[in-house]
Amino acid sequence: MANQWDQNNQEFNLKKIIPIIIGVAALILVITFWNRITVTLSPGQSGILFKPFSGGIEKEQVYGEGFHFKAPWNDMIVYDVTQQEIAEVLNVLSSNGLEIKVDVSMWFRPDIPNLGYLHSEIRENYIKKVVIPAIRSAARLVVGRYTPEEIYSSKREVITNEIYEETTNICKDKYVNVERILIRSIELPPTIKQAIETKLKQEQETLEYEFRLAKASKEAERQILEAEGKAKANEIISKSLTDKILKEKGIEATLKLANSPNAKVVVVGGGDEGLPLILGNN
Repeated sequence: MANQWDQNNQEFNLKKIIPIIIGVAALILVITFWNRITVTLSPGQSGILFKPFSGGIEKEQVYGEGFHFKAPWNDMIVYDVTQQEIAEVLNVLSSNGLEIKVDVSMWFRPDIPNLGYLHSEIRENYIKKVVIPAIRSAARLVVGRYTPEEIYSSKREVITNEIYEETTNICKDKYVNVERILIRSIELPPTIKQAIETKLKQEQETLEYEFRLAKASKEAERQILEAEGKAKANEIISKSLTDKILKEKGIEATLKLANSPNAKVVVVGGGDEGLPLILGNN
């Protein structure tokens, strides 16, 4: 009977101990493999999961910033998805074969929804493989369409926009978003630069001279038109003035003067044509 009791007691204790052992073992495993089953993505980061036992890169799922669980045998590949910038100083040829130094920069970021495809096809060094070759190729292609004078003076904004379009066309199929292109400086050979500046100065002086001539011509036309208008007006007035109208106007003027506060003597009928005379004005 005692042996039966001891056996039952041992079985009961074993049933109590086994869950504890399993729990402790699980806790030890969690602590041991914590870094393998969790990952935290910082602000400005996104991740894609690599599953070596079930299809490789998980292309359709992109993980955003924050805390994530994963199987210990899977790997989270982390990408910086903030806006980034690269700058390139390039020696490029103009349309007439002259070498020009262009300092151009590009703002970009990976296409987040397609991060899995980017990693699957290009990997993390996409900047070296895609971005830098794209900006170099686009800059050389676009600058080669223009002369040094156009590049230096009037076409800078147009060139910037065209480089942006060409770079975007190259990068859009490579899962990279181009956000902006900046041409920071353009350096021409000194002799070419001096010749262009001299020509631009002469053109500016010519434009200023032509402007002054045009202004003077318009002023002369205005004066002629004004004189012709006055002459025509005087002619019309002269034809419309009769002796009767002149007398009436004279009487009106005399009455206004007579009503003024200044001291005077009015002699009625003393003037030519019988108009009043006003004497003694102070």
